[in-house]
Amino acid sequence: MKTIPRGTGSSVEQAHRTRRAKKAALAAFLGGMLEYYDFFVYATAASLVFSTIFFPAGNPTAALIASFATFGVAYVARPFGAVVFGHLGDRIGRKNTLVLTLVLMGGSTFLIGLLPDFQTVGYLAPVLLVALRLMQGLSAGAETAGASALTMEESPVGRRGFFPSFAMSGISAGIVLASLVFLPVAAMDDADRLAWGWRIPFWSSLAVLLVAYLVRRTLEEPEVFEEKAQHRDLVKLPFAQMFRTHPAQFCQVALMSFETVTNTFMQAFGLAFAVSVGIPAQTMLLVSVLGNVIAIGSQPLMALFSDKFGRRRIFILGVLGSGMLIFVYFWAISTQQIALIFVVSTMITAGTYSMSNAIYPAWFAELFNVRVRYSGMAIGLQVGILCAGFTPLLGTALVGADHANWGPAAWIVAGSSVIAVIGALWARETYRTPIHELGNPIHGTK
Repeated sequence: MKTIPRGTGSSVEQAHRTRRAKKAALAAFLGGMLEYYDFFVYATAASLVFSTIFFPAGNPTAALIASFATFGVAYVARPFGAVVFGHLGDRIGRKNTLVLTLVLMGGSTFLIGLLPDFQTVGYLAPVLLVALRLMQGLSAGAETAGASALTMEESPVGRRGFFPSFAMSGISAGIVLASLVFLPVAAMDDADRLAWGWRIPFWSSLAVLLVAYLVRRTLEEPEVFEEKAQHRDLVKLPFAQMFRTHPAQFCQVALMSFETVTNTFMQAFGLAFAVSVGIPAQTMLLVSVLGNVIAIGSQPLMALFSDKFGRRRIFILGVLGSGMLIFVYFWAISTQQIALIFVVSTMITAGTYSMSNAIYPAWFAELFNVRVRYSGMAIGLQVGILCAGFTPLLGTALVGADHANWGPAAWIVAGSSVIAVIGALWARETYRTPIHELGNPIHGTK
């Protein structure tokens, strides 16, 4: 892809690039929607039903911790998925790799809905659940990074933040869709919900998978990647080359990826904590729906601001805002102030968290050279996300049954926010850098 300065180039060529960017953004949106539909369906089920279905009766807190442990194991698999699919993305191309991750995620989710429960097959039930959750993790390890890299590379000058942000809007849409699907399930009586109702959201993922697959199959490889492929200028081991040539960028992305702890903690631990203090699950699902519906539109807006004012300052403001507001959020839950929960959750989800979340798809990808971009972003991003996956378990263990002891949960999020700010202060500003000059140069090794 050639870099066209503003005001130059034929209108036909610019229109062509914009069309390609829009198609890439749509594919990223649908892929993000599937990934986080699956993510939130699993997080919701882990919070509400898995502790009863897949584990022996006994201590409810221990069963909930075990349920959150199955939620967390996918995050162990995500770095491996980042390495495997990141390698493929930098070697065979973004498009085909993203089709693979899409099918793996959707298929695993559907199969979870077919699993037998603990009463039927005993300990084989959680073993099968963990196996499919690991498959989800392998896919998720490279989905966002690949979609972000491809969309950023297709975006016209001055809008490299805007178009990739639709991957994040897709994530918000996936959470909304999952919440809406789970609302009637949460309203069922316990017997029906535990017997068959919980399976419906998992089976419904097939519809999202089909639409996303049809769109993604029509994508083209970004021109900036095709240039390297045509000149046989790709590297044999992209992840190893990335560590040699971009160690600082890898560490920066790893630190900044801790911003994802906010969302993971709110969606998983926040739901379970609210239910434990007596707030209906339906209420918390509606809280999530409201914030994420607004975030679908607010995230592209934040990304547009980053195209105008730069990535760093907006990212940092968002992360710091989330780290402070989380204290109000958990206090509101512990005191069952429903109106305040709606207000603060929306301020975080559609406001402060959107400020950081909408920017990272472009910024993280821009930090790496095209030849190692998929691997660098995918592997670096999974460091913080791996930690995020186990924060609901840690929060549950620290808070325990004491509803007034919400402080440890809030401090986990605040501490993660500080880590993300350190990474952002260290990283270079990239929003005005021409696409062929992004990342460190790579010489010699193929």
